[in-house]
Amino acid sequence: MSEKQQKGTIGVTTENIFPVIKKFLYSDHEIFLRELVSNAVDATQKLKTLASFGEFKGELGDTNVRVSIDKDAGTLTISDHGIGMTADDVDKYINQIAFSGAEEFLEKYKDTANSIIGHFGLGFYSAFMVAKKVEIVSLSYKDGAEAVKWECDGSPAYEMGPADKSTRGTDIILYIDDENKEFLEQSRIDSLLKKYCRFLPVPVISGKVQEWKDGKYVDTDKDNVINSTEPMWTKKPADLTDEDYLKFYHELYPAQEDPLFWIHLNVDYPFTLTGVLFFPKIKNNFDINKNRIQLYCNQVYVTDSVEGVVPDFLMLLQGVIDSPDIPLNVSRSYLQSDSAVKKISSYITKKVASRLEDIFKTDRKEYESKWDDIKIFIEYGMLTDEKFCESAMNFVLVKDTENKYYTLEEYRNLISPEQTDKGGDVVYLYATDPVAQFNFIKAATNRGYSVLVMDGQLENHFIAMLEQKIEKSRFVRVDSDTVDNLIPKDNKKTVDLSETQRNILTNVFRSQVPDIKDANFVVTFEAMSPADLPVTLTQNEYMRRMKEMASMQPGMNFYGELPDSYNFIVNTENPIIIKLRDKADADLKAEIEPLENEVKEKNDQISAIRVVAKDGKLDAEQEKQSNDLQAQVDAARKKQEEIVGEYAKNQPVVGQLIDIALLGNGLLKGEQLSRFIERSVDLLK
Repeated sequence: MSEKQQKGTIGVTTENIFPVIKKFLYSDHEIFLRELVSNAVDATQKLKTLASFGEFKGELGDTNVRVSIDKDAGTLTISDHGIGMTADDVDKYINQIAFSGAEEFLEKYKDTANSIIGHFGLGFYSAFMVAKKVEIVSLSYKDGAEAVKWECDGSPAYEMGPADKSTRGTDIILYIDDENKEFLEQSRIDSLLKKYCRFLPVPVISGKVQEWKDGKYVDTDKDNVINSTEPMWTKKPADLTDEDYLKFYHELYPAQEDPLFWIHLNVDYPFTLTGVLFFPKIKNNFDINKNRIQLYCNQVYVTDSVEGVVPDFLMLLQGVIDSPDIPLNVSRSYLQSDSAVKKISSYITKKVASRLEDIFKTDRKEYESKWDDIKIFIEYGMLTDEKFCESAMNFVLVKDTENKYYTLEEYRNLISPEQTDKGGDVVYLYATDPVAQFNFIKAATNRGYSVLVMDGQLENHFIAMLEQKIEKSRFVRVDSDTVDNLIPKDNKKTVDLSETQRNILTNVFRSQVPDIKDANFVVTFEAMSPADLPVTLTQNEYMRRMKEMASMQPGMNFYGELPDSYNFIVNTENPIIIKLRDKADADLKAEIEPLENEVKEKNDQISAIRVVAKDGKLDAEQEKQSNDLQAQVDAARKKQEEIVGEYAKNQPVVGQLIDIALLGNGLLKGEQLSRFIERSVDLLK
């Protein structure tokens, strides 16, 4: 051993740091390559900084970082031509794990060295996750420096001594262990470099460019440069064209459609943040992917798990965020929650809102053309972020059935004269399926009403939010009631039916309503226009909303299990219903009226018993009398239903009216639909 050969123990506070590194500090073995290449870039950037200060007067020369594989030797080498290290430097920065050379350098050159990547003294030791031995061969840039070699086999013991190296810089040589031979494959290394290092500010070379020749790929003489040293987000927006943004987008996300638009982030106070966020065109399903946005730290890829940095609703976006101010753990793999992260998240939200409002104001036609694609971003943001919601109230749009777009204020001003109910609330009518709900939309527009199209996946929650935000407002789905009842007015016409007529018609229709699974039907009467449909099927607004919300929101299973609630609304002014009423009245009154009188008489007797009961409590005799009378009432009502039911079976028009209403709501299927078709043919004969 030479006189200068040194042996020692790495200065660590634990008995053996390496199991800790392997098991706890790093989430994935592949991160070692990012750390070592980042360190090599650091060393190169430091040399450039020293040269700019005049502290290094030599030739910079080749400043590339090179990653090379020697399968025969079983080594992976990361080489740079940066500042290099002396034996003292190795002792200080490698043997004393707790110290970070980058931190010291940053402190000394803090005003100009903001491109130094490293923040953690443990980055180098990630090499031992995949290597059974690591060597460092380094020559410092300093005049008269001697090359030094350091080696360690993964225990706290190391050896250090002189080395045979004549070029400035550092070589990190990893002897890959048997469990990690994948890192001796060129394709694996190239894929990792493209993932973590594709935008580093110093050229990173890995192998040679290949070409197809004689039926296979072969190496050329040209170095394969992995990265783009000046990614687009580092440039000024004024220096970029739309084509530049689109090209960059397709580099990040090949084979995707052009984005709708983008937002260029660039702030240097109170934190440093750059990046570009793209609004992609979402196809069908509402899906918040957590890996759309990539987080970088001074052009080094960190993670695509950006929860906390990017608000939840912007997880739908794609792109890049780069900030040295986002706190990370020692492996740079997990974000640490603190005030800086919250400030960055708030800034991104504010910037996105500002950009959307700017597009809306400067090119409304373009904004409207993209609205159907971006509304899911806006609505989700308004539902989950209060500050964004406040801003978005100015540029969120609604669309009517004529494909015209309005701001909330514009639309309220439009509909207020005709769509204010007797209580002073402005009623917003909407459709979720303009094709299926066509008849209801037509009835409303014929009345002079406007109908919105609200067919997105978030509409139930969005509507509920708007009802809270917009004073004196209600949203009502256009098929939830008859056109006269959608917006109640003072001049509503009363139903002109006697009690007997009402009972007969109720039982006529109720007896012919088919049994449909998970559906509950109620027969009601309205005095509508003679031109309106004889029977309309509507769905209860409140119950429908609750059931739809239950399908998207845990904890609302109670509503989800309830049957769908529908109303068969019979139009007592329609000529068909009038004719049906008069015929049923003539055919059934003689049988039904005595039964009704019996029901009334028995109910009066039950009431009389309850009146004389002491303290409202029936004694045993009174209880028996009341129960006997109630049984007679039930029997009389059952007899009425049987008589009317038998009568209704022979009135095909009743079944036809019911089936038409069901058909209009997509509820007539299978055997019932077949019977409807047969009956329709018979009625035409």
